[in-house]
Amino acid sequence: MDTPLTPSVFARKNIVYLSAALCCLLWGSAYPAIKSGYEIFHIATDDIASKIVFAGYRFLFAGLLLLLLALIQRKPICRLSPRQFGQVTLLGLTQTSLQYTFFYMGLAFTTGVKGSIMNATGTFFSVLLAHFIYQNDKLSYNKTLGCILGFVGVMVVNLNGGLMDFSFSLPGDGSVVLAAFILSAATLYGKRISQTIDPTVMTGWQLGLGGLVLVAGGYACGGTLTVHGFSSIAILGYLTLLSSVAFALWSILLKYNRVGMIAPFNFLIPVAGSVLSAIFLSENIFEPKYAVALVLVCSGIWWVNKVRKG
Repeated sequence: MDTPLTPSVFARKNIVYLSAALCCLLWGSAYPAIKSGYEIFHIATDDIASKIVFAGYRFLFAGLLLLLLALIQRKPICRLSPRQFGQVTLLGLTQTSLQYTFFYMGLAFTTGVKGSIMNATGTFFSVLLAHFIYQNDKLSYNKTLGCILGFVGVMVVNLNGGLMDFSFSLPGDGSVVLAAFILSAATLYGKRISQTIDPTVMTGWQLGLGGLVLVAGGYACGGTLTVHGFSSIAILGYLTLLSSVAFALWSILLKYNRVGMIAPFNFLIPVAGSVLSAIFLSENIFEPKYAVALVLVCSGIWWVNKVRKG
């Protein structure tokens, strides 16, 4: 029997829903922000090393910001056992360093609209991986239908004019999809280790360590990052706040609420990414294939998260 919706419960649910929507809106805004950052920092399309440096500073600063927040909250950030430190290091290397290397590289060779839709494949990879890892999270009719709809949506966005004119860029679209797969696998690993480490501390360390590796790797490969006025600081600051706020808030939401209550809001990410890319990058969002792809991807995510009654 459902708990009656008293005013306090109703207000709390609204706060949870608005917070989840805010996280997804922030993540969606990353697509145009990153591509704008390439222009502001004068990073050439083929300058992958400098893109890695750009990504590294974003996550290094975001991780430090979260660890500072944890300190303010009097959470122990240095009381990790050698095993726990090894776990957060591995998480940082996969979820941040490796994943965002492919993500930033891919976004340089595709549009923000297309990238935001392609990256939505991560939701479906998570469902498929969970089927093989967790005994209590097997594929159901709803999840299977959702995965099919989502992947069809990804196929549609790569069509150029007709069914026989399929456009898929391996450096661009392929890298974004690979990044989504890596993120899905790393998220499942992070879910496990978050049982013994505070989510804010865990996220702070993994972002910070992963970002540090990106910065070092980018510079080692010849990358540079030159500040060009206040706009450079502003865009990097926004991306830093985006990462720290969204990741920290999402971790808190998942800690105190059911996953099924929060996860459906993921459908806002490709929608926000597409709309904001169209607004700030002047990309064309009115092509029929984008509308069809968005409907299919969002429908797929909704079906994956739909709870069967009875």
